[in-house]
Amino acid sequence: LLSVNVTGPMVAAREAAARLSTARGGAGGAIGNVSSLAAKHGAPRLYVHYAASKAALDAFTHGFALEVASEGIRVNAVRPGLIDTEIHDRAGMADRASRVGPRIPVGRAGTPEEVARAILWLLSDDASYITGAVLDVGGGA
Repeated sequence: LLSVNVTGPMVAAREAAARLSTARGGAGGAIGNVSSLAAKHGAPRLYVHYAASKAALDAFTHGFALEVASEGIRVNAVRPGLIDTEIHDRAGMADRASRVGPRIPVGRAGTPEEVARAILWLLSDDASYITGAVLDVGGGA
């Protein structure tokens, strides 16, 4: 879990920064990480180990953003909440999105497309003054 959720993004960010860095001849750019609202809420009795790995990714996102900002690189993350995907089926909770969704302030689970649009925005020039941010995409949860 830590290899996938922490080490993998750290290695990928290191390699991206080596190529994007304006100090090394790159054109600058943006790095986007995918965290989880579990990092914020802890996911007790459900996914606490997963939550801890995503909290580590949040800390890395902010710290690495500060390290590479002067090299023309922005680093941000999105933190999805309850998203209606097959992950709940694989975890043995096929009805989770429909059962928990109505308790979220906006009244439903999110969609993968809503998360993707947030990621695309953070990577775009429209977000050129944003770095080190973790954007919650969780319907107010």
